[in-house]
Amino acid sequence: MTPSLLLAAGGSSSERYVNLDIHPWEWGALLIFITCLLVFDLLVVHRKPHEISFKEAAIESAVWISIGVAFTGVIYYIGRTSGIAPDGTHGVDVGARAAGEYISGFLLEKSLSIDNVFVWAVIFNYFAVPPKYQFRTLFWGIFGALVLRAIFIMAGSALIQAFSVTLLVFGAILIYTAQKIAFHDEVEVDPDTSLVLRLVRRVVPSTDRYDGQKLFTRIDGKRLATPLFAVLVMVESTDVVFAVDSVPAIFGVSHETFIVFSSNAFAILGLRALYFCLNGMQDRFRYLNYGLGAILGFVGVKMILTFTGDQFDFPVEDFHFPTWLSLLVIVVVLTVTIVASLMADKRDGPGEEDGPGDGPVVADPTFAADPTVADGDELTAPSEPGRP
Repeated sequence: MTPSLLLAAGGSSSERYVNLDIHPWEWGALLIFITCLLVFDLLVVHRKPHEISFKEAAIESAVWISIGVAFTGVIYYIGRTSGIAPDGTHGVDVGARAAGEYISGFLLEKSLSIDNVFVWAVIFNYFAVPPKYQFRTLFWGIFGALVLRAIFIMAGSALIQAFSVTLLVFGAILIYTAQKIAFHDEVEVDPDTSLVLRLVRRVVPSTDRYDGQKLFTRIDGKRLATPLFAVLVMVESTDVVFAVDSVPAIFGVSHETFIVFSSNAFAILGLRALYFCLNGMQDRFRYLNYGLGAILGFVGVKMILTFTGDQFDFPVEDFHFPTWLSLLVIVVVLTVTIVASLMADKRDGPGEEDGPGDGPVVADPTFAADPTVADGDELTAPSEPGRP
């Protein structure tokens, strides 16, 4: 196999997935719907800053998940009316395959996003962000994440269409990430070592004082960034890292850009509510990292075998995992790891076993939340290391 063939257009692999004839107005309708959900959540549901209770977060999380799952019906309808199956057929079967790709991608992205939630907890703890101001910061974090994911997805789709070797690269990235997640027991999150945050601090004039939930404030006539802006920078920069893992993963279950983006978007939209549900519960999911590693490894191997099937007829010509099998693997692995974690937690009690499931931690956080100032309208954050 010559290098020129390895860099040939990757259409053969893409043809194994459903192809949807998406019109510009359908893209517009999706973006308007997502925007309306965000605006309603910001201006109606969370108009006033308040500390979100577990019950409220659980209800909101259930609503967001329901919306994401319900969109499967939209994908089914589009696939049934305008989709084309890999064998060139149309109709109900195409709709079912399109729906299968969407829900597989949604579950995959939802499961991988749990690590984002635990990292946010570390960041908020580091900067001592009062609980009632965390939601607004996450809102802008989610908005930025949607934009970043859209860019990553468009770029990934273009690369796959242009170069079939992209599947091999993505697969290798996923396998490396899988073993890193499964067998490394600690993820360090230290804002002081963040190059992005240090650059922002040099460029953007900042203050160590909170001004409600504002990202910027005025002091002595000068416009300054509040600590919440630094938190937002950290949230966005960590999402870039997670996107490098999750975006290649979802191309392992679908190559249709509309399906990839919509499943990503609806999985991300509910992360804020999920954060308030799972915050502080890292130790209860002690085996989750093994499950996430297994899922990423499965998708990575699947992508590599798809590439070798195209280029070398190994293990067979036109190798392809059925969508239903990918969905089954994701569901079974998640179910087993979560049930096993909860059973171990019930048997031993939280915190009895240290391991990959402990989630991201940071040793000796510089900032600690100060309950004596958490309810004030204007708050002073603890001084940052190396700053007056």
